[in-house]
Amino acid sequence: MPEAPKRSSVVVPATTDDDGEYVVNNDKNKKALQFIEDVTSNPDVVQQRVLYEILSRSAHVEYLQRHGLDGHTDRDTFKKTMPVVTYEDLQPDIARIANGDTSPILCAAPISEFLTRVFACDDCRRSSGTSAGERKLMPTIEEEMGRRSTIYSLLMPVMNQHVPDLDKGKGMYFLFIKSEAKTPGGLVARPVLTSYYKSSHFRNRPFDPYTNYTSPNETILCPDSYQSMYSQMLCGLYQNKEVLRVGAVFASGFIRAIRFLEKHWSLLCKDIRNGTIDPLITDTSVRESVLKIIKPNPKLADFIEAECGRESWQGIITRLWPNTKYIDVIVTGTMSQYIPTLDYYSNGLPLVCTMYASSECYFGLNLKPMCKPSEVSYTLIPTMCYYEFLPVHRNNGVVTNSINSISVPKSLNEKEQQELIDLVDVKLGQEYELVVTTYAGLYRYRVGDVLRVTGFKNKAPQFSFVCRKNVVLSIDSDKTDEVELQNAVKNALTHLVPFDATLVEYTSFADTTTIPGHYVLYWELRRLDKSTAQIPPSVFEDCCLTIEESLNSVYRQGRVSDKSIGPLEIKIVESGTFDKLMDYAISLGASINQYKTPRCVKFAPIVELLNSRVVESCFSPKCPKWAPGHKQWHN
Repeated sequence: MPEAPKRSSVVVPATTDDDGEYVVNNDKNKKALQFIEDVTSNPDVVQQRVLYEILSRSAHVEYLQRHGLDGHTDRDTFKKTMPVVTYEDLQPDIARIANGDTSPILCAAPISEFLTRVFACDDCRRSSGTSAGERKLMPTIEEEMGRRSTIYSLLMPVMNQHVPDLDKGKGMYFLFIKSEAKTPGGLVARPVLTSYYKSSHFRNRPFDPYTNYTSPNETILCPDSYQSMYSQMLCGLYQNKEVLRVGAVFASGFIRAIRFLEKHWSLLCKDIRNGTIDPLITDTSVRESVLKIIKPNPKLADFIEAECGRESWQGIITRLWPNTKYIDVIVTGTMSQYIPTLDYYSNGLPLVCTMYASSECYFGLNLKPMCKPSEVSYTLIPTMCYYEFLPVHRNNGVVTNSINSISVPKSLNEKEQQELIDLVDVKLGQEYELVVTTYAGLYRYRVGDVLRVTGFKNKAPQFSFVCRKNVVLSIDSDKTDEVELQNAVKNALTHLVPFDATLVEYTSFADTTTIPGHYVLYWELRRLDKSTAQIPPSVFEDCCLTIEESLNSVYRQGRVSDKSIGPLEIKIVESGTFDKLMDYAISLGASINQYKTPRCVKFAPIVELLNSRVVESCFSPKCPKWAPGHKQWHN
């Protein structure tokens, strides 16, 4: 891929205050911004009130009684009494609810549904005991939908401070649902975004410029991923001049949409030319909703054909959607690897990460959305749940705390519980594992996200997302986390620059079938200029060695001295392999909207799929550097 242009600077608003920020005249926006000011000015007071509300409402639920809270609602008693838990600790209670027990087990309010996480293709995130393909069921209650809507309602007022006139156009967002399941007891189980998109909060939403999409609701709510993608892309192309912002949930999802366009632009142009929709789109509600928008437009079809028919797709986003001001996708954590690709396709449009949320709870938002991706920080909104933080430390580049990251105990001991601190007590620059207590019945629950304190909004801390704590590779005593692996891969990619090659996707596998075991990385590459020389095996060997040199001293000791780890292996896979991997995950129940390529895999069918598409394999040619007592730290 040629060098991407520098990301374009933010458009200076026509009306600004002394700090250069867009002046918001809308009363609704002002109220939203004042809400942010209020809750961040007194976060500890808000947090104490939230904890009191949660505990008083559920004072007599079985779970709290079982642990001896005995109706107390104060913070000190709560901290001394209640254990810090993982999902596995709650599985027996969740199973009872799923099987139809309607007694107040976790929460006084009725559990309205379960929000699912599927681990069939995300198995490296398991802390323990969750078999491949098993759904992780997060209980939720009806009023949580209002809290999620609160976060969404804050996004546009924040954006309006930085980008003007967003109410004068539409957003082209690729949003998807997953067909839902039911538990034996009759409760719906579905991904959190499917729950939101199917709710009346979304379907019957009043007009809001932030949720004024090119995609009709019917195309978003279509369970067939091909029909949904095709119809959303068709509507987005047809309304190309109205599009002011584009996006998806994750960067990988948006790039998947662009690759879909690469494969199907001729069909899409045919429909735009004739004012039709392809016969493969059989969903009646989708066809009717799209045909209300699409009319014959030969001139637009000619334009799209000309742009998509060019040899280079650099800047295709700004070429097809010329009024686009930014791309709204998550590019933090491992999603950061997609930044060069997004820059290439968009001519360096600003990349915006707006909010931080999970199936357990929606947490907060980015108050400086036009910042560089590397500077993204989220302000946790104190009204969403009760937050606690477990300090973590990097030991030779590995994230650790008082809990072993591989073998997780059922709960923390008294000393370890005392390590947890409150929202207002976190320290600048320190990393923490997030622990939450929610209105829906999670008490001191370890989310598994590692966050770093980057600053403050009034008295409320702001956090950058570092990684998922339990995403690790391990052969022996070595532990490699997601961030360290990402940095090592980034270092190795410098060897591919002379060959005009770029990394499309990657994952890893701790292969213990060999003696000794070794790390395997699966790489899918793209060659932009196929006329350049083929990449010789020696280059991939150099990549292997660079990765090993970038890993922590425990790993390198295992390679050099202990001989407990074999040479690292890179396997080059066929083009389209990671699309196949995503299709497989979706077939097992993963949500296309929430899917992220796993950075390590263990599930045997996934490893078999990857190995079946290997076209070349290389090993590290020698041991990395290591000396006794030498420590190497990585950010």
